[in-house]
Amino acid sequence: MSVTLFHVSDLHFGAADHAALDWFAAEVARERPDAVICTGDLTMRGTQREFDAAADYLAALPVPVSIEPGNHDMPYYWEMLTRLRMPFARFAAMRARAHRDLPLAEVALVSLPTVAPAQWRLNWSKGCVKAPALTAALRQLGAAEGAGLKLVACHHPLVDADTDGSGSTRGGRRALAALAEAGVDAVLSGHVHDPFDMMVDAGGRAIRIIGAGTLSERVRATAPGFNRLDWSAGEGLRVSVRVQGYPLGPSAVHPS
Repeated sequence: MSVTLFHVSDLHFGAADHAALDWFAAEVARERPDAVICTGDLTMRGTQREFDAAADYLAALPVPVSIEPGNHDMPYYWEMLTRLRMPFARFAAMRARAHRDLPLAEVALVSLPTVAPAQWRLNWSKGCVKAPALTAALRQLGAAEGAGLKLVACHHPLVDADTDGSGSTRGGRRALAALAEAGVDAVLSGHVHDPFDMMVDAGGRAIRIIGAGTLSERVRATAPGFNRLDWSAGEGLRVSVRVQGYPLGPSAVHPS
């Protein structure tokens, strides 16, 4: 069994690169991957209009799409009461329209939320892994013992990679160690708008972290793009990751 997954992140409807989005949709239609994994920040300010645009776009892709929330996918700070009372209501409605679980018995994809509507620090955009979220993810991984490939999807990198941006994820290293012990093959994330792929030590075990770039105008060191993941069951192969960059991407780096 061979599996191809497209990993995309940070579409940022409201600041989207629509030419890059059209290119990505065309690549999905041409290559027909088994699924698309989207690791958050579908919107820019968490408005209903932005969520509607994201839902329309993702629901139109001709393959299953798995969707994680990002820190931008909550009502923005000027909607503080809504942000604190119903932080994920709009995201949940969008996800109900566009999300489909991976139809692959050999692949387990487990969600690990890393976003919070408020934190005890000034920058609420950074990552945070809460104990109940980690416990739930580990429980799902325990129920997926038969899977040949175990992936965890979150928005923030659990530990910072060598990129311009950072996740500064509280509880991330502890979570990564627990995921490594549970036999996770790779943790997929976004947030920093640049791709990365590296092995890190987590509690004495090696685990892979893979980040996707962005399909928005908010590029950093690299042009818009996505990751192509290929894996073959029964061959003992690691996941092959290729960064697919938008060929007509901007030549200049825009501020984030």
